[in-house]
Amino acid sequence: MKNIILLLIFCNLAPAVCRAENRTYTLTVRVENLRNSTGVLQYALYNKDGTIPDEKYEKYMRKKIGKIVDSFSSTTFMNLPKGVYAVNILHDENRNGKIDKWLLLPVEGIGFSNYSSIGITNRPTFSGASFPLDSDMEIDITVSYL
Repeated sequence: MKNIILLLIFCNLAPAVCRAENRTYTLTVRVENLRNSTGVLQYALYNKDGTIPDEKYEKYMRKKIGKIVDSFSSTTFMNLPKGVYAVNILHDENRNGKIDKWLLLPVEGIGFSNYSSIGITNRPTFSGASFPLDSDMEIDITVSYL
């Protein structure tokens, strides 16, 4: 009798547990105060340690391109499983899909989740830029022009 009761309880709880494990979330990324509305904003989403820095954009999980209107852009990543993520943005003013540099420094705006500024002594890493995603979320990223 005990086993039957336990089986009935499990059968009633199992669908809820399965739904919770299969739940996905949305992540909305907002970027304000771009120096102009030229070009596009490139958003790269990462979910593995060691993937940032990624100057050639080869290690991302997902990438999106967003329009810039009045020095503002946003995008939403959908259907993300619970996990740890980081975001890298590039204000790609000339729309060539890469970080343009002069004397090793970016000439276009870049930004990372959890970083309010970026510099030679403040280089982004996945562990520094990452955050847990276990509900729908909105984040703001500050763009840095070096």
